[in-house]
Amino acid sequence: MDRVQLLLLGLPIFLFCSDLVNLFTPPPPPPPKHQSLIHHHHHHKPPPSLHQTTDFFAAQGNKPQELGYGTIVELKFCVSCSYRGNAMTMKKMLETSFPGIEVILSNYPPALPKRLLSKVVPIVQVGTIAVVVAGDQIFPRLGMTPPPWYFNLRANRFGAIATTWLLGNFAQSTLQSSGAFEVYCNGDLVFSKLQEHRFPGEVELRDLIASRLA
Repeated sequence: MDRVQLLLLGLPIFLFCSDLVNLFTPPPPPPPKHQSLIHHHHHHKPPPSLHQTTDFFAAQGNKPQELGYGTIVELKFCVSCSYRGNAMTMKKMLETSFPGIEVILSNYPPALPKRLLSKVVPIVQVGTIAVVVAGDQIFPRLGMTPPPWYFNLRANRFGAIATTWLLGNFAQSTLQSSGAFEVYCNGDLVFSKLQEHRFPGEVELRDLIASRLA
């Protein structure tokens, strides 16, 4: 009975240990033939694709030289007039129509007198606001009697400050704007909004540039 009990007790323990060994034993590697076939299959695909890509770029390589290669188009426009959107539209159109063309965007400044006046406007704004706020101390230090208009401004201090600020900003924006949208191709003027008083159409501008490249 003792041997039978030992056998009945040892058999489950042996089966349990064998299950543990099988559970933690790593699976055998896949057959080497399957790996070699997969490697061989992927090894021969890239060369045709690379060859086709090379042929494609070789076939397309001469197009930029035939259309816009070496041509510089400069769009000079009024930045403060919110013309940048129109300039970006024209830039994308030209780059699409003439591959290889270089389109440069730049600001067209106003005339020198307007630029100088635009620098004076902020000084006038600050001076007016300072007089409205502290005129009762400024005029006596200058040895002057406050003029009658000062008391009118002081009576409506907040309205005077707001009006000065708004009118000054409007005047400065007007003086800084040139209203220009000028198109140059290799240094030659192709279209001028200052002369035509209108924006160029996309088809019109494309034809003008094409005539320069012909």
